[in-house]
Amino acid sequence: MNSDAKTQRRYRELAEQLQGDIAAGRYEVGERLPPERDLAEAFSVSRPTIREALIMLEILGLVQVRVGSGIHVVSRTPTLSAQGAGLADDVGPFELLQARQLIESEVAAFAANRTTKSDIARMREALDMERRDVAAGDTDHRSDEMFHLLIAEATQNTVLHETVRSLWQRRHRSAMWLQLHRRIAEQEYRRQWLDDHQAVLAALRARNPEAAYDAMWSHLQRVRETLLAISDVDDPHFDGFLFTSATIKTAVPGG
Repeated sequence: MNSDAKTQRRYRELAEQLQGDIAAGRYEVGERLPPERDLAEAFSVSRPTIREALIMLEILGLVQVRVGSGIHVVSRTPTLSAQGAGLADDVGPFELLQARQLIESEVAAFAANRTTKSDIARMREALDMERRDVAAGDTDHRSDEMFHLLIAEATQNTVLHETVRSLWQRRHRSAMWLQLHRRIAEQEYRRQWLDDHQAVLAALRARNPEAAYDAMWSHLQRVRETLLAISDVDDPHFDGFLFTSATIKTAVPGG
C-alpha cells in the first residue's frame, strides 16, 4: 500500500487499533474513552480523523456517543462486521467534505463564466424547492444536491459534472456520513445553508468567478463547522483543523 492510501485510511487504522484495545479489555464495557484531544495527541493525528474512527466504532456497535458525557464502550465485540456495515470501501465524512470544498469551489468559479440564463433559471427553481423543503421541515436533501449538480452542469464540462456527481454518490453510499448527518436535527442549519446557496447564485448571476469561488468555499466551510460542532461531545466550541479557515486562493479559470 502506498503512502497516499495509508493517509486516506488513517481513521480506519485508528478504529481497528481502538477496537483491539476494547477487545483486549484495555477499555472495559461502560468505561468512557479518553477525550478526543488526548487521543489525537496520542496518535499524532487531527481530531476530525479521531472523530471518523469513533464514528466507525459507533456504527460497529462498540461505543455509544453520550452528549455531555463523552464516548462510552458498550460492547467488546462488534454487532456488525465492517463489510456488513457498509464500511469496507467507505471514506471518512470529513475527508469527503474536504474533497468537495476543494473541487466544488473551483467548479463554481469556472461555471461563473459559462452559465446561461437557462442555467440560472434552473438553479432558482432548485432553491425554491429547497426553501419549500426547509419551511415544511422536510429532511430530504435532494434539492440541495440538485443545486450543486446544476452548478457543475453549468460548466459545460461533462468530466467536471461527473466528478461532482460522483462525490455526491459517495456521500449517499457512505454509512459514516449517514451516521454523522442524522444528528442534524435543527432546520436552522439548513436555513443558513440556503442563504449560502443564494450567495453562490448571486455570484454566478454576476458572472464573478472569484465571488463564486469564495461563496462556495464559505458555504462548505459552514457545513464543515456544523458537522464538527454536532459531532464533538468533548468540546462544542472546538474549531477543528482539517481545513484552514482562510480561503485558499487558486488561479480562477477564464471563460
